[in-house]
Parts: sequence; C-alpha cells; structure tokens
Amino acid sequence: MPLSDEERRLLAEMEAALAVDDPKLVSTLSGKIRTPRKNRMFAGIALFFTGIVILLSGLISQTVPLGIAGFVFSLTGLLLVISNIASGNAPVGKEQKRGKAKKWGSSFQERWDKRQQENN
Repeated sequence: MPLSDEERRLLAEMEAALAVDDPKLVSTLSGKIRTPRKNRMFAGIALFFTGIVILLSGLISQTVPLGIAGFVFSLTGLLLVISNIASGNAPVGKEQKRGKAKKWGSSFQERWDKRQQENN
C-alpha cells in the first residue's frame, strides 16, 4: 500500500530532523562512513609518499618483496586521495540545504507514482 502525499511529507520531515539531530546515527544506518575529508586526504598523501620511499628502498636494496610492498602502499594512498576527491559525500545538513541533491532513485519513484496515478 503506497504512502499518501501527507505521509511522505511527514516522513521526509522526520528524516531531515533525525539527520540534523544525530548525523552519526544516520551515517551508521545508511552504511556510509562520514570521516573528515582533510584527515583522509592527509592520510592518503602520507601513505603515498611512504610507499614511494619504501619502493625506492626496495629498488636500491634489490629486495623484491620490499618493492612490492612499497608499490602497494603508494597505490593505496593514491586510491585514497582519488576516492576522497571524487566522492560527493557532503554532510547530510549541507545536502539538504542546497536543495539540488536528490536521493538516488527518486526519479524512479516519481515515475512509479505517475504510473500508479494513471492506472487509478
């Protein structure tokens, strides 16, 4: 049984209030980890340069496992930095203030509602 427009509006208001009151709970329930971007960026940069140093030490000492470990460290750091830049994980409050960001699947929901109204 679909929700009425009033029920949807009330549910959206309750979700917004919960997001403002307890963003940690919202991130836990949604499965998204909301770590500070600066910390992830610095950790990625530090891991990248540490990996480069380990990689060069492995090349100089001609130790293959050390070179592989350095490569893995630098690749992990680079991926961490890139994912931090590419992710659009805005805090919940900012996302709602902008009004531009839509939830994934909202267009599908709108089309479904439109079809249901046409069938009735």
